[in-house]
Amino acid sequence: MTEKLVIIGNGMAPGRMLEHLLEAAPGRYQVTIFNAEPRVNYDRIMLSPVLSGEKDFEEIVIHGDGWYIRNGITLYKGHKIVAIDRAAKTVTSDHGVTEPYDKLVVATGSAPFIIPVPGHDMPGVLTYRDLDDVNAMLLAAQSRAKAVVIGGGLLGLEAAAGLRMRDMDVTVLHVMPTLMERQLDPAAGYLLQRAVEERGIKVMTKANTKAITGNGRVEAVELADGTVIPATLVIMAVGIRPNSGLAKDAGLAVNRGIVVDAGMRTSDPAIYALGECAEVGGHVYGLVAPLYEMARVAAAHLTGDDSARFVHNDTPTKLKVTGIDLFSLGDFADGDDRQEIVLRDASAGIYKRLVLKDNRIIGTVLYGETADGAWFNDLKKKQIDISEMRDTLIFGQAYQGGSPLDPMAAVAALPDDAEICGCNGVCKGKITGAIAAKGLTSLDDVRAHTKASASCGSCTGLVEQLMSLTLGDAYNPTAVQPMCSCTGLGHDDVRRLIKAKGLKTIPAVMQELEWKSSCGCAKCRPALNYYLVADWPDLYADDYQSRFINERVHANIQKDGTYSVVPRMWGGVTSSGELRAIADVVDKFEIPMVKVTGGQRIDMLGIRKEDLPAVWADLGKAGFVSGHAYAKGLRTVKTCVGSDWCRFGTQDLTGLGIRIEKFMWGSWTPAKVKMAVSGCPRNCAEATCKDVGVICVDSGFEIHFAGAAGLDIKGTEVLGLVKTEDEALEHIVALTQMYREQGRYLERIYKWAKRVGIAEIKRQIMDDADKRRAYFDRFVFSQKFAQVDPWSERVSGKDKHEFRPMATVGFKEAAE
Repeated sequence: MTEKLVIIGNGMAPGRMLEHLLEAAPGRYQVTIFNAEPRVNYDRIMLSPVLSGEKDFEEIVIHGDGWYIRNGITLYKGHKIVAIDRAAKTVTSDHGVTEPYDKLVVATGSAPFIIPVPGHDMPGVLTYRDLDDVNAMLLAAQSRAKAVVIGGGLLGLEAAAGLRMRDMDVTVLHVMPTLMERQLDPAAGYLLQRAVEERGIKVMTKANTKAITGNGRVEAVELADGTVIPATLVIMAVGIRPNSGLAKDAGLAVNRGIVVDAGMRTSDPAIYALGECAEVGGHVYGLVAPLYEMARVAAAHLTGDDSARFVHNDTPTKLKVTGIDLFSLGDFADGDDRQEIVLRDASAGIYKRLVLKDNRIIGTVLYGETADGAWFNDLKKKQIDISEMRDTLIFGQAYQGGSPLDPMAAVAALPDDAEICGCNGVCKGKITGAIAAKGLTSLDDVRAHTKASASCGSCTGLVEQLMSLTLGDAYNPTAVQPMCSCTGLGHDDVRRLIKAKGLKTIPAVMQELEWKSSCGCAKCRPALNYYLVADWPDLYADDYQSRFINERVHANIQKDGTYSVVPRMWGGVTSSGELRAIADVVDKFEIPMVKVTGGQRIDMLGIRKEDLPAVWADLGKAGFVSGHAYAKGLRTVKTCVGSDWCRFGTQDLTGLGIRIEKFMWGSWTPAKVKMAVSGCPRNCAEATCKDVGVICVDSGFEIHFAGAAGLDIKGTEVLGLVKTEDEALEHIVALTQMYREQGRYLERIYKWAKRVGIAEIKRQIMDDADKRRAYFDRFVFSQKFAQVDPWSERVSGKDKHEFRPMATVGFKEAAE
């Protein structure tokens, strides 16, 4: 009989537990998850690269929505559990949902510690724990102003580095004499501080925060010695505490965290706890490796294997700041019964220290060169007597025997049970075995099948060495990444072969390019559909089934299953008649929310799917067409008021914005495109963070491109200066067509530009008039087939089955 398993929390630990559980006992549990965050499970370890701009949120998602659907898991997003009724065996969320359970897993994580100084609750004071914190920091970073990070530990330094890469002026305050004093000795702390300061970050140690000051929001941080540091943003990163309040209210045993036994069971045998909220053997944990071990043990017990036990092991510490190599493990405090071996290379910035007791490693600190971290960890874990290699031990595994070995030989010499990936507890033998047994040839394959290198990524070099060792010449780390598992071809090869072979349908592409699946998948079908639309605009019929839901119904689906509609307003300009028409639609269809967007449009939210055609019909009568707010295409051209109204305006910028939008609307692109036109260098339309922007100046029109203002924040590159509106339009259109023809599906303009090269784009668009005109002409030709309003088509009956409500099926009563 299927049991009901309820999980409170959707972080990395419960996500890994579910992977183990689904593999060992599929179908045993009906799983329901309550997640206080309004999103799916993601890799919190990689929040720092998201903050710094090295990754997008989509790249750190562990389990997307499809994973929960495929595994029959109910996920309540944005539902915080407020009560556990142990007698009734139910949990209740803050939205009033009550769910019964047979087994309950509490994984509520931890809460950041807030220093209770005056001003700690002032606007502008943030913590650093989840994606919401990162998004708030990214928003604050747009000011390019001053940030103060309180706390010089792991999280504080990662936050400081990310904000610095966002061009903020950053100061780190740390109350202790050296950074990361819990993980590093003073010598390594000195080197770390030097490296941090070389990145343009100010560091103040022995800095005791007295107050955060400001009039209504943060303006400065005051220290106990009277020093005042100006700040518009303050990040508290001074530590975490297990989030055990819910468990305590339910009557479970709580100490520092929720007390569990070695099988992760709480004082209630029907309730388990794991992750940062759990306390096992007197320890609480904040690093991912022990949390994943908790997940393995909990999953085993949930499947009936009571032999699995959680055993404490020291976990290496690594800093996720690009260019800083740091490894710390174990106990490195001084003591009379301990010896140390130290290596310093001042010119190379290398420091290594091994702490020994009874000829066994008990602590390791490596700075600047950390390749031997896995080997030292293995020696410590197995408590190997190092007497015979003591003289060469500090030089690493490659030097055992007196002379340096080939690095590959050192990797080959590692035993099969040597831990390679500390985050996920993956040993060498599991990696090499999976490569050989499953025919894995890429790093992504190894990550998918073993989890090695799939978290913080610091072991990637070792994993690649193992791949090279196992595969030999067959391993090519520079090989093109396939579009998906259906093909071995990358996006660029597929685009090239579509043109070269004259392939004009999705079945033709799959047949001629030898697809491995019969019909493709959710990754390749939308990409192929776009490539065919872009390459054969007059011959290819857009495949309705190869679109994501928003593009199929021409509206944006919301979390409650309703939709939002954004009519197009050319250049952000509207009229009283248009506004009345929108108001009438809102009243007629009882639309609950109307909001002005950042792109100078009006968004109507909460529309039922079956009402969409009628809403569009009424808007169409007022002259509206689709705003394509759902599309991988041109969404908006934002404008300011230009020379007609602004005292500083230099050109008819509003007219130019309207002209661009009317010329280019309807075109499909690899990813969404947003534009803006500003009438003077004051840049009121924010043209310098858009995909394409124009700044009007006295001498003409300065064209910008490759900006970003979402999860990534990036200023634009200057394409060039042209003199007339006609030239501006031709250059912008040609640039967009070049992107349409060369961009990979879902690749934003700024990522495409980085890959292709800014200089090459300028050469083709600014310097080569013939090529620019050819791009322009191809865009104009494609618009003959693209500029059809999808709303009016659906009003006329196209795809009408999409908007019919599901039929209610009745059954006659059976005869008794």
